[in-house]
Amino acid sequence: MYRTILVPVRTSPEVEPLVRFAATLLEPDGEIRILHVIPATTLPEVTREWRASVDLVVPAHEAGAALDVRVDPEVRASTDVPGEILDSAESHGVEAILMTLRGDKRSRNPFVGHTASGILHHAHSDVLIVNRLALAASEIPRIVVPSFHSTPVPKVMQLAEEVALRHDGAPITTITIEPAEAGAGGPEVRSETTARGIEVTHKRIFVSRSVRRGRLSATILQAAQRERFGLLLVGEEGDLEGGVLLTRRFLEELFRAAPCPVLALRS
Repeated sequence: MYRTILVPVRTSPEVEPLVRFAATLLEPDGEIRILHVIPATTLPEVTREWRASVDLVVPAHEAGAALDVRVDPEVRASTDVPGEILDSAESHGVEAILMTLRGDKRSRNPFVGHTASGILHHAHSDVLIVNRLALAASEIPRIVVPSFHSTPVPKVMQLAEEVALRHDGAPITTITIEPAEAGAGGPEVRSETTARGIEVTHKRIFVSRSVRRGRLSATILQAAQRERFGLLLVGEEGDLEGGVLLTRRFLEELFRAAPCPVLALRS
């Protein structure tokens, strides 16, 4: 799906899981770029951290070799971590950034603390935010794609199909969440098979408008809880009236409450 994916990393334990997950989204002969930003500028501290970065570079090469994918590690030093990630993405022309949530909640400036916020708001490429359960999952029995629109975002469905193909053709269920007053008429369940052989089931459920506006993450999880799924895939759909807006706060609430792997896409 992507020719080049940038994967920012902070600690060595997250390198192998992120490389493995990125590899499932990579086109043949694609490349994964691993980026570690040292959040310092003083020479002694940078020197010390630069030497320690071998603990990130070596696992990156080893993970790439084990998966037979090209992995190119890069180490930078800056107190502006989001800025360095965005600069690397631009300079190397990456098509997607894959990362977990990170940052300092105490900072109101996204370019100082909230790394994910800065990336989500300013990246020109696709941004994929994944929770730790998704990184640990080895099998995906079903993919669930919730939406507050009549149909999910096309890029999200493309991503869902790619993930399904890499997991033995896992079926996909889309759930359209609509206000209760819109529930008159129309089929609530229909099925189809994509051109690449993936089974897709489309469902509609109805909730009160106040619930939908109040807590989007809780509404999504409540809608998906009856499905036997291995991955919840959420895409950005617009403002709060029209659908999900991927913000750090929303993702934190969703990741904290979800008892399952979650992948969020902002394209």
